[in-house]
Amino acid sequence: MLWCTLAFPGPAPPLIATALLLLLSVASILLAWIDLRRGIIPDWLNLAIGSLGLIWALLDGWQVALAAGIQGIVVGAVVWLLRQIYFMVRKFHGLGLGDVKLLAVSAIWIGVDGIPVQLLVGSLAALATAGALQLAGERLTRQSSLPFGPFLALGLLASLALQQGGWAV
Repeated sequence: MLWCTLAFPGPAPPLIATALLLLLSVASILLAWIDLRRGIIPDWLNLAIGSLGLIWALLDGWQVALAAGIQGIVVGAVVWLLRQIYFMVRKFHGLGLGDVKLLAVSAIWIGVDGIPVQLLVGSLAALATAGALQLAGERLTRQSSLPFGPFLALGLLASLALQQGGWAV
């Protein structure tokens, strides 16, 4: 934010960045819990994650925040379009709107380049969970559903951690 730039000229204080990462982690845990229990990702939670992401981007300047916001809009539009195409072909939605919004706000945090890593981590974690459920005796069919939000949240945190560690773009 502007106050951050005025109050702390130069690089952002580590305390602010750490607080934002902590809030993202708490929001991701809450998102996973709600989606697992109720099968929905509340809009207010996606809005909170997106807002935190914009503040995170603002630490590097308003141009970075603007670019992050645009990337979020682009990712959201592309994923929504893919959801619509899937519905036209299969006659049911394979991805909820909460998941679409989560991918959009994730792009604010990790950029378009981080989305493939997020999807890979989330998909592998979901497959591992489905396999574990199957081994535990749960009968899974093509009609079974598993909330994807918790896995996308895990993918977001993993992608962000890889980026911060210099392991990913």
